[in-house]
Amino acid sequence: MLSVLALLAALGLGAFWLLSAPVPLTAADLPAHTGDPARGEVLYHASGCHSCHLPGPELTGVDALIPAGNAPLKTPVGTLYPPNLTPDPDTGLGNWTDLEFVNAMQRGIGKSGHNLIPAFPYTSYAHMTREDVIDIRAYLATLPAVKNPPRMHDMALEPIVRRGLGLWKRVGLDTTITQDDPTQPAAWNRGRYLVNGPGHCNECHTPRTLIMTSDLSKYLAGGPHPEGDGKVPSLRGLIERGRYKDANDIKLALQNGELLGYDKLSSGGMGKVQSNISKLPDADVGAIAEYLASLK
Repeated sequence: MLSVLALLAALGLGAFWLLSAPVPLTAADLPAHTGDPARGEVLYHASGCHSCHLPGPELTGVDALIPAGNAPLKTPVGTLYPPNLTPDPDTGLGNWTDLEFVNAMQRGIGKSGHNLIPAFPYTSYAHMTREDVIDIRAYLATLPAVKNPPRMHDMALEPIVRRGLGLWKRVGLDTTITQDDPTQPAAWNRGRYLVNGPGHCNECHTPRTLIMTSDLSKYLAGGPHPEGDGKVPSLRGLIERGRYKDANDIKLALQNGELLGYDKLSSGGMGKVQSNISKLPDADVGAIAEYLASLK
């Protein structure tokens, strides 16, 4: 009997190990594309990279606008320390290839081949075009290199959690790249792309299922704050509910925030988001506003 149980346990562990293995993209999956740093800078701000990859408090003498990493990020699974995005070859992205970067951004797989914790919103970045991801990589390569070794995450059973994410990705990672809806105008399509891909609005403004996937039946309808404190508001019916007058009003709010009298745009982390969006081209902010205004 014990031998049978041992065999079943071994088979179960073997199945777990196989099914939870990371499934990376290959070189054949990358387009023939040379990264454009100028486009990458726009997408960097749209993606909110700096908001999570701030320099940690122990790093002195470094511009706070440089994404040198290690600022603590509170999550339901523990405190994480987002890594260094500067081109330092030892502690940053200096020795990463485009393929490694795309796999991290769109498949949640680190340079060493381990699964990344989805507090890093690769579940949204997976909907971006590969060209756009490579452009972000090209922009990051233009930043000053900062040496800042990674910190260990404060997370229980981290190796097991990381491996188990391979199973979760089989149901929780939709890798469909966003396509334009031919029935909608170009600005609406651009706004939807920015909201659902680089902007990753869904990660906070859509509630989660029991297995922590996005409950798309309540898409952008608000839910518990991902850091466990309070709630994130709905982005639907912003005009119908009287929150804004029209799409242009939403645009002005995203560009100016509370400086122009728009309230509730600095709480719960939204201040950083609004600051990032304000750096986008006027047409892109208008496109985001047009898309959000269409959500009833």
